[in-house]
Amino acid sequence: MSFITRFFQPEPPAPALTDEAQIQKLYRSLRIRTFLTIYFGYVVFYITRKNLSSALHIFSEQLGIDIIDLGIITGTFSLVYGVGKIFTGVLADRTSARKLIAAGLFLAGFINLFYSYLTSLWLLTICWAVNGICQASGYPPIARTLTQWFSPRERAKIWGWWHTCQMVGTFLTGLISALILKYSPDWHALFYIPGMISIVYACYLFWSLKDSPQQVGLPPIAQFRNEATVSTPRKSGNQWFIIKKYILCNPYIWCLCIAACAMQMVRFSTLDWATKFLYEARHVGKVQAVWLWNLAPLLGMPGGLVGGYLISRFFKGFCSVVLLGYLLCLMGSLYGYIIFAGQAHLYLTMLLMGLISFFFDGAIVFIDVILLRLIIPESVGTVSGFSGGMAYILGTAIGANFVATYLIAHYGWNALYYVCIGCVALAFLLVLCCARKEYQTNFN
Repeated sequence: MSFITRFFQPEPPAPALTDEAQIQKLYRSLRIRTFLTIYFGYVVFYITRKNLSSALHIFSEQLGIDIIDLGIITGTFSLVYGVGKIFTGVLADRTSARKLIAAGLFLAGFINLFYSYLTSLWLLTICWAVNGICQASGYPPIARTLTQWFSPRERAKIWGWWHTCQMVGTFLTGLISALILKYSPDWHALFYIPGMISIVYACYLFWSLKDSPQQVGLPPIAQFRNEATVSTPRKSGNQWFIIKKYILCNPYIWCLCIAACAMQMVRFSTLDWATKFLYEARHVGKVQAVWLWNLAPLLGMPGGLVGGYLISRFFKGFCSVVLLGYLLCLMGSLYGYIIFAGQAHLYLTMLLMGLISFFFDGAIVFIDVILLRLIIPESVGTVSGFSGGMAYILGTAIGANFVATYLIAHYGWNALYYVCIGCVALAFLLVLCCARKEYQTNFN
């Protein structure tokens, strides 16, 4: 245990550089390298967990698993993933992000190497839950790393760009899955090929990533950018005080976390179940269903970028106004998806799935940005893990898996998507409650 503790300890700061030209050059190059390394790192995280979603219809057919069994597997994954995010959020503020992310990628890849050869429902559930623990080491330390290398005024734009990695990850997962289904007779490759990619990239990330500018002798980002930061004096070992005062007793954090939970149910109910919904309920072909699932995130990728531009260009960083507009448009897109999705309207189905992805992607980006704006720098990893953990426990594990499978089995697919519209309406009201606080924080 002592070896593990020592291994995950962050590296000490390097001697400070004094040559201004060297500082400027090194900062520029390392900021680009850091962003790209964690961007594609999260893409790889996606291909080692979304590969199951892209092939639910094949997976269930090959192993004789019904929709309730699938709900057990995916719901347990999401529950473990959500709880894991809460713990890794706290760890991310106290350990090396580079080592935490690389370890998660390596172990997730290892599990994918053998996962599809299992046949027992309980082994499938337990091993995919262990994958959930590995996946939980992704976002919290990544969020921490981004705030170390990019200043508050840059974050709406940077987060908009970074969030596209989720769409790229989903797209690449679907592309890999579609190519395997078309050209390979071995469906197990849906898992062991992403596993091999993940192990190789974990080794690269371990070599490439730097936790903070100070680790290579550079000044903190606020000093480099001449921007003030909101902070608070903090004593060693006082993590519980930070959590209680700035997260658990902050009503705005709770509102935004519940909004994120509602959005997660919408996201995974529309995307993760899309292939099964389109194939079984709307009679879309097997390969066509995968391609529709694959193209939706690609069409939705600009959601955060367009919204980020609007916020920076017209609203001076005030996110809530654009976020509320996105939520209204998302409700309309969901309603259209209920009415028109199917074999008879393939292009319209693709457009509606793209619009759902577009407005969801932008909305979840801005919820994250507002959360980080209302929190102190010392608890970025913790609040990221807390929000992400809650979202996966309530929104994904309970909502998009256990509740979703119950609704599908007893009331049909339309009932699920009407509940999703209700979730977006709830998120709209909660964001509205936080809009004034964000306005005050942004302009004061």
